Amino acid sequence: MFPADTKFLVVDDFATMRKIIKKTLIELGYTNIEESDDGANALPMVQKALAEGKPFGFVISDWNMPKMQGIDFLKACRADDKLKALPFMLVTAESEQKQILEAAKAGVSDYVVKPFNSATLKAKLEKVYAKVAAPAAKAS
Repeated sequence: MFPADTKFLVVDDFATMRKIIKKTLIELGYTNIEESDDGANALPMVQKALAEGKPFGFVISDWNMPKMQGIDFLKACRADDKLKALPFMLVTAESEQKQILEAAKAGVSDYVVKPFNSATLKAKLEKVYAKVAAPAAKAS
């Protein structure tokens, strides 16, 4: 799993969903969690944290949001050389193959379909960590 001090950003237009994800992360031992209500607000948060030398280590974002959709937030992060490796999970009520393929093409780290439970989120985090940790281990 990710180190306990990993900085998470939870992005969802529904405060209740942000609370559910945050509660699950806390249950998993993570306490460094910030929130945003849409991608348009989240993108400058990610850029500012990076510029200040305190980057986010993981983003969990809803797909369907006003102002900036999660998929567009993901694409903006992947287009930035400094953010393209940031672990990014999309959360959505949509399970259409077309959306899953779009997310994969955009470079999503993983994908969770609502409703989900803490065990599902934990398994997805472990899967993403395995993807992130394996190349890092080979590089050292």
